[in-house]
Amino acid sequence: METYIILGKYTHQGIAKIKDGPARIEAARKAMEAAGGKMIAWYLTMGRYDFVVISQAPNVKAAAAVLLATGAQGNVSTETLHALTEAEFKEVTSSLP
Repeated sequence: METYIILGKYTHQGIAKIKDGPARIEAARKAMEAAGGKMIAWYLTMGRYDFVVISQAPNVKAAAAVLLATGAQGNVSTETLHALTEAEFKEVTSSLP
């Protein structure tokens, strides 16, 4: 599984219907599971981003499909980071000259 860190902001539409937020989170969780992944954590944040999600997906195409479908609803915009675990980082650095 590949790990993704998703930084999100509510759109005007999303914040206007913020009471629907918990149901939208659950729908995103189910969509990620249907794509073969899982939502590890969801956090409401203060500052530049409104929320942060840590998720796993089997590949970048599965992650992109879920993110595009979620974004198409118009409630959020996201910036996604493909993350490597510490173990994966060690693998990368062990092959360096």
